[in-house]
Amino acid sequence: MEKSRLETLEEFTRQRPSDAFAHYGLAMEYVNAGRHQDALATFNKLLEFKSDYTAAYYQAGVLLGKLNRADEGRQILQRGMEVAAKNGDFHSRSEMEQALHDLPT
Repeated sequence: MEKSRLETLEEFTRQRPSDAFAHYGLAMEYVNAGRHQDALATFNKLLEFKSDYTAAYYQAGVLLGKLNRADEGRQILQRGMEVAAKNGDFHSRSEMEQALHDLPT
């Protein structure tokens, strides 16, 4: 039987625990599967070893907002904006700024 994309990414991240892109892909697959806690845990793990992966900050912040955890979403988006600004990634910073503005109050 063929493995699902999710199973393939889970196996790949176990085999290559420092592959940031694989962890990001896995987290997004968890989001798509409605496995939100697994997604957040994977975003957090990714940011532990690759703290400048701005897309993870953005996606985690947006997800937290959707889960009615806006305060946590604000915190992670603000951290991501700081990282993006430090790295000169003004596009990502702008996207996170908009996501921060869109969070429920």
